[in-house]
Formats: sequence, structure tokens, C-alpha cells
Amino acid sequence: MNYRHVFHAGNFADVVKHVVLTRIIEYLKRKDAAFRVIDTHAGVGLYDLSSEEAARTGEWRDGIGRLAGQRFAPDVEALLTPYLDAVGLGGAAGRVAEYPGSPLIARRLLREQDRLFAIELHPQDASALKKLFAADIQVRVIELDGWLALGAHLPPKEKRGLVLVDPPFEEPGEFDRIVAAFAKAHRRWPGGVYAIWYPIKDRAAVARFRRALSETGIPKILDISLETRAPSPEPQLDGCGIVVVNPPYTLEGEMKLLLPALSKILADGPGASFATVWIAGE
Repeated sequence: MNYRHVFHAGNFADVVKHVVLTRIIEYLKRKDAAFRVIDTHAGVGLYDLSSEEAARTGEWRDGIGRLAGQRFAPDVEALLTPYLDAVGLGGAAGRVAEYPGSPLIARRLLREQDRLFAIELHPQDASALKKLFAADIQVRVIELDGWLALGAHLPPKEKRGLVLVDPPFEEPGEFDRIVAAFAKAHRRWPGGVYAIWYPIKDRAAVARFRRALSETGIPKILDISLETRAPSPEPQLDGCGIVVVNPPYTLEGEMKLLLPALSKILADGPGASFATVWIAGE
């Protein structure tokens, strides 16, 4: 309960996570049928980058701060535009003063028929989230353990949608917890799209996590990762990954365009790398 995302809002990991989130939602919008986004660890939804907390780490400067004013190749720009618009960097915008969390980014992308369930356990953050979405009939904010939500709110009545799982990784055994919770959720709703974010600090733990996902026998698992530098001597956030289950058929190709461009901007030293790997195919 001590994790506060405001210290990390808009950092490189947020950029990678939210670009993937945006591409999935844009794909879901190709059909007229309604869908639901379920964000299991939603946070407060909007972060002031001039706050004392954000200034203390300054992580956003090496994340969203680096994208401000950047020019991209036309095919990359077309894919990034929904994300840039959602975070306030669309058009000629040269800087961003606030950074929206995943629930607000998702909300800005939804159509009239779509819904968002934003789930947050921390009482203070849940209260802030409720104020942010007050009177918004397309959003339901729920103060609940996100892991419990994977059982209580699946499948959604729309039968289409995305579950974003983005835990704070402040407790031991989080990788094991993710695998167990995801396997249970998938049994309840095998047709949903799941996006599971994870940090790349302990390479051995990440390898075990990927192997455990493979051993579930669940098909169609795509792993997207970006590392901003070579492995640090002591565990640090050198990169992040997003496991996408039942990914849109367009996603792998889009990431092969986007990851090189993002890596070039977000790299923080020698050894920066990126990859899209199928943990499990059909």
C-alpha cells in the first residue's frame, strides 16, 4: 500500500505500456460492438508533473519528456498519434504538464458505447479516481483489490474488451501471483484480451515468469519488451515488458515499427534493446 505512482508517472515504462494499451484499444474500435476496459490497478488517473513527488525523481523527463517535439516517420507517427493525443502531445504541443494514467488514457479513447471499470485498492487513490470520473456514466470506479476483480468482474457483459494488469511490484512473489490470477481469469473469460505489465530488473525472475506463462498451456501469448540499457550491476528498472494474451493480429507488426523508434528516443545507455516474442502460439 506504500507504492505511489506519482513518483514514476510518465517514465519510459509508462510510455511503452500506454503505447501498447492505445494500439489495443484502437483495434477494438474497428468493430461497432461495444467493449469494456478493466484496469485492475488504476491509480489516481492523472499526475501533476510539476508536483514535489514527480520533481523528486524526474523520471518523466526521460520518458514522456523525450517525446515532446519529436518528429517521426509517417508510418510510426500514424500509430503513435492516438497515444500522443491522449497524453496531450498532439498537434504542435511541445510539452506536457500533466500525465494521464492508464484509466484516463483509456477513457479518452473510448466511444459512446464503450465502458471502463477502474479498480484501485488504495483508499486515497480510489477517492481521487472517483472525483476524476464523477458523473461520467461510462466509467465505474471500484475500491477493490485488483486481483479479486479478475474473478468478480469477468466476463464482462459486452463479451469484448481488454483487461489491463499493472501491479506495483512492491511485494515478493508478484510474478507468481500474476500467473495464478491470470490463469484463473482466463478460465472465466478465455476470449478476452489481457495486457500484463512487468518490470525488467531481475532477469532470472523474468525468465521464470515467461516460462511459467508458457507452462499454463494458454495459447496466443505475445511478449513485448524494451530495455533502455544493458543490465545494471545491481537490480534497477532497466526495462519493462507487456505480455499480451489474445493480441490483435495487427499488434506484432505495429510493435516492429514502434519499438525501434521508441528505443532510439528512450535509450539510456549502451545495450538498449527491444523484442517481440511469442511465448505461446496458436
